[in-house]
This record gives sequence, C-alpha cells and structure tokens, in this order.
Amino acid sequence: MASIDRTPGSRTGHPRRGPPLLAGVLALALAACGRATTPIGPAPPPDAGRFDHVILVVEENHGYTDVIGDSAMPYLNSLADSFGLATRYFADTHPSIGNYFMLATGQVVTNDDGYATVVDVDNVARRLVASGRTWKSYAEDLPSVGYVGGDTGAYARKHNVFALLSDVVNDSVQRANLVPFTRFAQDLAAGSLPDFANIVPNLCHDGHDCSLAVADAWLRDHIGPLLASPTFQADGLLIITFDEAHDSDAAHGGGRVPWVVVSPRARRGYRYDTFFQHASTLRLVLESLGVNRWPAAAADAPSMEAFFTP
Repeated sequence: MASIDRTPGSRTGHPRRGPPLLAGVLALALAACGRATTPIGPAPPPDAGRFDHVILVVEENHGYTDVIGDSAMPYLNSLADSFGLATRYFADTHPSIGNYFMLATGQVVTNDDGYATVVDVDNVARRLVASGRTWKSYAEDLPSVGYVGGDTGAYARKHNVFALLSDVVNDSVQRANLVPFTRFAQDLAAGSLPDFANIVPNLCHDGHDCSLAVADAWLRDHIGPLLASPTFQADGLLIITFDEAHDSDAAHGGGRVPWVVVSPRARRGYRYDTFFQHASTLRLVLESLGVNRWPAAAADAPSMEAFFTP
C-alpha cells in the first residue's frame, strides 16, 4: 500500500469564479444533459452529522489530465468548475480492486482483480451500521438484490467490493443492501435514499470499456436528477472520483486522478492542492454522517473539511 505523503504542502484552497447558487449551477448542468455484528435490539440513534445523504460515484482508469479540462467530459467539468476540485488527489495502487477496497476499508487488501475471498476487516458498512446509519450499494447490471457472485454481463464485482465484506455477505439484512442501480431512481423519487449510497456504473458507463464521453453522458443523465432533487439540495453531498490513473502513472501508487465534490454546503469554484488519497474519501464519507471512528488508514488520513463552508 502506498504511504500517505507527509510532505508539507499548501493548506489553502484557491477559489475560482462559479455560480453563487446551487440551483443556478444545477440548471446549467442539467441543461448540458471487533468482528462485524448486526446490533442487537434497536440501533442507537445516529450521531449528528453535517449531511444526511452522502453519495459516492467511482469512475475508471483515467488520470487527472485526461479528464479535467477535457471537452469529452463537459458535465463533470461543469461540476468541477462550480464546486470543489482536489488537484493533488492520488489513487493508492494498480490495478482497480485495491483502490475500491481502500475506499471501503482503508486497506488495499489485494492487488488481484480476480480476488474472490470474503474479508473480515473493519469497513464503512460496519461503521455505518454500528452508528445507526443506513447504506446501499447501487450497482448497474447487478442481476438481483443481494447478489454476491462473480462478474456477469457488464457488472464487475471488483468494482463493488461490498459484495466481498463479511459484514454484508454473512448477514441477510445487510446483503439486501446490494441492489441493482435501477433502484436508485426509485429510492430518490420515493424520498428513501439511504444515508450513504455507493454507486457502481457498469464497465461501459464508468469509462473502463467505453469513452469518457459515454461516461460523462451517463453522469449527466443519472446524477443530474439527483442534484436537482429537493433531497439533495437540502442536505446532500456527492463525491465523484476515479479508482486509478493509467498503469503508466504510478505516482503514489495509483497515479493522479480527478476528485470532485458537489454540495449546497461546498465552497463554490474551489481548488484545493493538498495531497489526498482514497483513505481521505473514506474518512469524509463517515465523518460527514457523524461517524467518528474510521477504519485503518482513514483514521490518520488528511481531513477534507476545507472543501466546505463553516
């Protein structure tokens, strides 16, 4: 696992021009369009967090300069221009699976993309359940609710490592939180999004097998409605990042990748040039929901609090 860079760097962001109101930005964007156990008895009341809904979308295999400023991704760039962009964010390893494990567990766990062993390590689902929070992983082309099997069609389990966590695989209640992506629009319309939503596009729509233009159109069509919803505008936080850069870029393990944050409470037009890796995203997801215990490397990862207004 790549180590966290402790080299002193800038701790100040650089504001850029951007629309002052979330609604205006969204209109423009849409126009472009111990061991885990389930708690016994009632769950404890959730700790107070800054956000009620946190959504994470992970794209595939493209570096920072492939995406930021590239005309192939006008929608994602409109969000990066208008909200928060981390300019020194690096993946942890090559190939993909170790980065997805880092985002979920704070550990690389493996660099074998064919890995199929259920792991019993601390993880985001464990922490959310222990804190009384809800979660779902919405995976495109997942064949059925609770599916924990291998790749099928354009679904890749290595991009949905929740299906390899013992807390999920060995608990029928938690396993039911593995759902096809079609449920996302349904839950949004019904006002029943979980506290944390992990979104897994398929191998085409995440940019792995298809072009960045295809991935961008998918984001516009499926994430645009989320951002325009009253649920998100009230208390939402969206993170979009890439799992790793091209294999030729091994800087800090997995290369420099884009990382964009969107929220009514995010600073507008903000660039931040402090060094971050995926463990900081895991920490941000949990602390944004009021969870103050973070798995593995997330416990010591640099905070991303500067992206938000006080």
